[in-house]
Amino acid sequence: IDFKGVNMVINYDLPTSAVEYIHRIGRTGRAGHTGKAVTFFTEDDKPLLRSIANVIQRAGCPVPDYIKHLPRLQSKQKKKFIKKPLKRESICTTPKCFLKKDKRKMKTTKENTKKKRKAKEEKNGSKIQTVSNS
Repeated sequence: IDFKGVNMVINYDLPTSAVEYIHRIGRTGRAGHTGKAVTFFTEDDKPLLRSIANVIQRAGCPVPDYIKHLPRLQSKQKKKFIKKPLKRESICTTPKCFLKKDKRKMKTTKENTKKKRKAKEEKNGSKIQTVSNS
């Protein structure tokens, strides 16, 4: 899928391979356009950093020295990370004020739905009584 006008990609979880990283950030550089990619990582992600840093460096971008000197990942470890990525807590980027507003809206919607259902049941109940009286 090609999304026109994408000029920034934010990775909230580190891709498990350099190929996956290239695929994700490639959304910004379509048809000669430039873009930025920001990737967040944790201490647990360090084993995966070096291969991605090599890709970044080959593209001509600066890479901090501490990342360049991280130990290489053995092939068994790579396979393990690819098969079973790190478990993370879910991340929500929606501001809390919007979440509260949506929660209130949902509550109101549920209440309105209940009222409509109850009114419909009462209406149907009165029709049934009218029919049975005839």
